Parts: sequence; C-alpha cells; structure tokens
Amino acid sequence: MSTNRIDTMFAQARTDHKKLLCPFLTAGYPSLDATVELLIAAERAMDGRGMIELGIPFSDPIADGPTIQESYTKALSAGTTVDKALACVRQARTKGVKLPIVAMVSFSIIFKRGSENFAKACVANGLDGLVLPDIPLEEAPAITQVMNQQGLKTALLVAPSTPTARRELIVKHCTGFIYYLSVAGITGERKELPPDIAANILSIKKFSDLPICVGFGIGNATQVKQVTAVADGAIVGSAIIRRLTENPANPVQSAETFIRQLATGLV
Repeated sequence: MSTNRIDTMFAQARTDHKKLLCPFLTAGYPSLDATVELLIAAERAMDGRGMIELGIPFSDPIADGPTIQESYTKALSAGTTVDKALACVRQARTKGVKLPIVAMVSFSIIFKRGSENFAKACVANGLDGLVLPDIPLEEAPAITQVMNQQGLKTALLVAPSTPTARRELIVKHCTGFIYYLSVAGITGERKELPPDIAANILSIKKFSDLPICVGFGIGNATQVKQVTAVADGAIVGSAIIRRLTENPANPVQSAETFIRQLATGLV
C-alpha cells in the first residue's frame, strides 16, 4: 500500500518546522464545477503547505453553524450527491491537485453505503482520509479499522468539554491527525478564541504524537498564527464559505485570495 499523502505532508512539515493550513469547502457549493476549481485554487493559494477538507453535504447538521448549514442546504437542493461530491475530488486530481484531501462525512452516510464500499469509493476518487464528526465512540473501532485497511486515515473530534478519559479513547481511533475543536458548540467565526487552547492541546499530546489540527472559530491570519503556535495545523471553514456567498460573481478568486491571506499566519 502506498504512503498516504497525509502522513507524508505532516512528516515533512515537522522536519521543516512548518505549520499547515486546512481550508474547508462544501462539495457542490456554490456549484459542483466551482468545487473542482476551488480545490485547485486552494492548493495554489497554500503553495504546498496544507490539506483540504471537503464537506459532504448532509441534511441533518451535526455541529455546523448557519454559514455551513446554508451551503449544505443549497448544495443538496442543486442536486449534489455523495457520488458527485467524490467525483469532484477525482476531477481535481486529474487536473493536477496533489495536496491531501479529507472528507468530513456523517456516520449515517457511511452506514448507508457500508463501511468497506464507502472507503473503496473514497480511495478510488482520490481521497486520503475522513473526518468523522458524529461517529459513536463504541462503533469507532470497527469503522476506523475498515477505513485504515483501505488506505484512508481517520480523524475524530475532541472538544474542550471532552473528559480526559474519553479524550484518550477518541485519540486511539485517530490515524492521520487529531481534530481539536477550539470551542464547544457549532462552527462559525469568532472575534476571539478561548485561552485554554494551548493547555488542551498539551493534554492531548500526552496520549498521542499524531499531528493536531484546530478547527471551529478560526477566521483570520492572526487566529491561524495563534493556534499554529501550539498545534500542527489550522482548519478554516465558515470564513471561507462566507466569502463564496458574498462574491457570487467570482467565488473562486475570492476564496483563493482569502486562503492566501490566511496562509500568512502560518508560523
């Protein structure tokens, strides 16, 4: 089995003492064609220093704030399906995108398809890993094992409110990286990030040496710099999706400019 792009990217980043950016995009928003162009633009904007997270639209929001919820609703209304979302990744790969791409996907989608079938479809379309935001911890071992057997890395979410013992269990099921939520609650931009991020990341590092990426609430280069001072990467979603919504005439250029700006915060 070939080396996973996620492992390669984080290993190189640590060797070079660099941090990474992870922009979030919604598959099918503002359109499926635009999604392919956005994947290409995101890679161009990061100049090789990052990973892309692609949200697969789902009708029942998990922890998504209003900005991402709206993008999911519009993508689904326009006919975006799981297969069409995965096809965006395949098309981006054929156009030269080389950075790791992970999908954020609801457990219900995996359950409906069957773990092995879904994993094979992800790999066939060029995905490197999955973010599993709502997987029941009791069912995680069986799911993540199948994903890993097919060559996909898995990342589960750890919240500030997650008890220490549960954090340790969650981290054991992560293979590519650990997704730490800067705030409890839903996604969305915040004027200020909580002061306990560093302490919580240090506590997670006691259980694993996997890279840690911080998401939820990050919306500018200053906040990217703040979280990557202690974590391996910063995940930005709602702030990017908002710019797509506000610039319907040229969403790809708007996103690329903003992602390039976010990347200036990498330390």
